[in-house]
Amino acid sequence: MAWFLSLCFALIFSSLGNGGSATIPATRPSRWLDTLLPNGNFELSPKKSNLNKTVIIGKYSLPKWETSGLVEYISGGPQPGGFYFAVPRGVHAVRLGNEASISQNVRVKRGSIYSLTFGTTRTCAQDEVLRVSVPGQSGDLSVQTLFSSNGGDTYAWAFNATSDVVKVTFHNPGIQEDPTCGPLLDAVAIKEILPLKYTKGNLVKNGGFETGPHTFKNYSTGVLLPPKQEDLISPLPGWIIESLKPVKYIDKKHFFVPSGFSAIELVAGRESAIAQIIRTIPHKSYELTFIIGDAKNGCHGSMVVEAFAADKTIKVPYNSVGKGGSKKASLKFQALTSRTRITFYSSNYHTKLNDYGHMCGPVLDDVSVLPLR
Repeated sequence: MAWFLSLCFALIFSSLGNGGSATIPATRPSRWLDTLLPNGNFELSPKKSNLNKTVIIGKYSLPKWETSGLVEYISGGPQPGGFYFAVPRGVHAVRLGNEASISQNVRVKRGSIYSLTFGTTRTCAQDEVLRVSVPGQSGDLSVQTLFSSNGGDTYAWAFNATSDVVKVTFHNPGIQEDPTCGPLLDAVAIKEILPLKYTKGNLVKNGGFETGPHTFKNYSTGVLLPPKQEDLISPLPGWIIESLKPVKYIDKKHFFVPSGFSAIELVAGRESAIAQIIRTIPHKSYELTFIIGDAKNGCHGSMVVEAFAADKTIKVPYNSVGKGGSKKASLKFQALTSRTRITFYSSNYHTKLNDYGHMCGPVLDDVSVLPLR
């Protein structure tokens, strides 16, 4: 018995002492992931001996992450050279220089869909890109347009887990004259996207936008959903972001949401469109209903949401004073084929009343298509 206990203790201490491993182990398996990644907010800092001013020295010096290339560990606020870096979701962030990357192994369920939510903003050039990837899947997110003036843009990117452990990587593929220039990354979370539930009678999937990416509980900018060109698997199941610019996923805790807990804000005018293809019966009549409003976020002006179904269209006006509110609208149409595309976008561009650098727009919620007798 004594030799058995000695062996057990030896194995335990051996595993605890394996800190010099050449790879970072995957995060522990979870019944249902919906949380920050380990050190996803980068508040666990590298040792001072592994920092050259702000530059991280050593591949495994950033706790829970693996780094490659010129990666800086940034504290929010004024920076050398007259820069100011906002880190709205905490105190610390990482900055990816020329062709630099950070990665982490994450244990997932093979065959499930996951969405990453992360805060990012550009720091130097207008054309900065953040490449997000797992093995076999990647997307390049342009951070050229800033949708909030305080560096608080939050994005989502989705992937299909093809193995039990995936290596999540954030990479700056650009090369600037200043090698430190590149996107700032200041929070990373993951969420398993559960299969959609059928809503009796409604032909629209996820019409209330209740199934979507992780939203930061203590941060209120909403989550930008990238166009399908940059994310082939939508973090908003059932819907296609078929525009040049993203739409924003908003939650009831931080915004006015007309129905349920989540909605969509059309933040980039005609460049911010959302669509879904539904099954229909040719020549049969249907009614499309939906709610529009404002998010109670200071977004003001004469809003117009345009909706399309088959060969029909409707423009729904809404005068916003930025304090919350909504109205219902409907459109009757006749299906032309067995597949009908429904599309929504904002006719106009809007900014917050007291912050003209913060892009915003009308809210869309509770979309439904029902057959008419």
